[in-house]
Amino acid sequence: MIEPIHSLAFSMQANRGVYAVLFGSGLSRSARIPTGWEITLDLVRRLAAVSGEECGADPSAWYRDKFDKEPDYSELLDALAKTPAERQQLLRQYWEPTEQEKEEGAKQPTAAHRAIADLVAKGFVRVIVTTNFDRLMELALLDVGVTPTVLSSSDHVHGAMPLIHTQCCVFKVHGDYLDTRIRNTPEELSGYPAEFDTLLDRIFDEFGLIVCGWSADWDEALRRAIFRAPSRRFATYWAVRGEPGDAARQLIEHRGAQVVSITDADSFFSTVHRQVEALEEFARPHPLSTAAAVTALKRYMSEPRYQIQHADLVEGEVERVLSEIGVDKFPAQGGPNPDAAQFNHRVKAYEAAMTTLVAMAVEAGRWADDDHQEVWVRALQKLAAGRAQGGGHTLWLELERLPATLLLFAIGVPALESARYSFVQRLFSATVVREHKENKLTVHLLPPGCLFNNDGAKLLTGKERYYAPLSEWLREQLASLLERRFSSAKAYELAFDRFELMLALAYGVNTKPSEYYGYWVPPGAFGYRHDNRAQIISSLRSLLAKDGDNSPLVTSNLFGITADECGKQLDALEEFVPKLQWWG
Repeated sequence: MIEPIHSLAFSMQANRGVYAVLFGSGLSRSARIPTGWEITLDLVRRLAAVSGEECGADPSAWYRDKFDKEPDYSELLDALAKTPAERQQLLRQYWEPTEQEKEEGAKQPTAAHRAIADLVAKGFVRVIVTTNFDRLMELALLDVGVTPTVLSSSDHVHGAMPLIHTQCCVFKVHGDYLDTRIRNTPEELSGYPAEFDTLLDRIFDEFGLIVCGWSADWDEALRRAIFRAPSRRFATYWAVRGEPGDAARQLIEHRGAQVVSITDADSFFSTVHRQVEALEEFARPHPLSTAAAVTALKRYMSEPRYQIQHADLVEGEVERVLSEIGVDKFPAQGGPNPDAAQFNHRVKAYEAAMTTLVAMAVEAGRWADDDHQEVWVRALQKLAAGRAQGGGHTLWLELERLPATLLLFAIGVPALESARYSFVQRLFSATVVREHKENKLTVHLLPPGCLFNNDGAKLLTGKERYYAPLSEWLREQLASLLERRFSSAKAYELAFDRFELMLALAYGVNTKPSEYYGYWVPPGAFGYRHDNRAQIISSLRSLLAKDGDNSPLVTSNLFGITADECGKQLDALEEFVPKLQWWG
């Protein structure tokens, strides 16, 4: 029978973003963070000390005897520190590390915090409910580029955006350590503000639940909120060391929760994180399935009688890609502004979805005849059209064209290297029909310099310092498939730059110069690889000089209908590039 932790990993990977994490003090225990009650008792000891008394081994008993009531966190703070600044200074020592503690790794995010943060960054978790006062979860999230929405008071909850519009919400139901209104005593834990209850009702009704490091013994209001949940749309997984207590057992029975036996929170969340990542990797097309698709494609391109099978194979793979990168999985609307972590997560997902289609496209670039080429042009048009939706973040909408750009280069680089100029021209001049938008040619939509500005492209991991970051990313992505077809890595780089420069020339001949900016074409890596650019332009001029209007560059109408027009386009490009001021 499948282990509960494996079931959890499967469910999280298949249902991205539907699980909320609920954790308590057990998650911060290995960071040597004291619980709220432990801090209250320490404050009692301090009060006893300044009163010149000994509180013994049971500070709470001393406090009850002296004041005839239970120790109260807020009252103790008021007694020991009179101003907000003094109270904050007093409290910081419990949660903020000294230099020595930093060296020892104390009061820092634990492995559990970091595993959860990475799951958030990759979209598997978006809601975190915690009884903890510390800020270790927030620190771990910031370290992976996620700025969470933190709710720790009624005012926060009242003004918060809906959960669906946040990348990550951290709901601190007992407050934050720098706010003296934290909930700590049995009376304070017996009831929450109405705003808290409303939000908890939504979370426990609409999300699956992963519980860890929370005993449920003391938090009456939180227990009631879980009992109130009317439905169980998604499963609950309850991680425990040893046997759950009575309060936890009742909640487990009520939610029909799967109990996961663990040794500690760090190993539990690290294991979940590792298994979810493994399943994500497994979701990529298996190398054998990609190889089988490529083999089938070659067979179908070898004889005219396989035209239907060829079309079915390509169109079926395009549909599979679109289902993998659809708006249900990668919405453009809602949530915070895109950041580097989210951006690279989507890029990796698009890259994985395109694995098989790109491998097929490289072969089509070399071998597809006229009848087969039309299928690939349609594939390009379909990917370039974007997903039907009513708007969203500009970066997400522009990123939707990345798979089409990757496909264009996968077909185009080998096609141009094989002197299949007419095929390349068909790829450049295809009309893309877009819902609620102006129809455009692929040459206007798909060059790397037309997808998004360099500030967006520089979000790509490791490409922050490049003039043309997306061009470099494309070259590296295709290297494993294309580089071996050339005599050297340098020869492949030259072929890549030749195609991107040809794409720029085609853009120029199909675009009227701007009234304000004059001639402009999408720049690429050829802009700073000066030797490559000079060699490419020289070879194009030689080809035009040799054959004139009979040159295949002219007869294919790649960037001009006469040799003279092609020459003028080359002149314009050579005048344009130095204006970029890119120094390689």
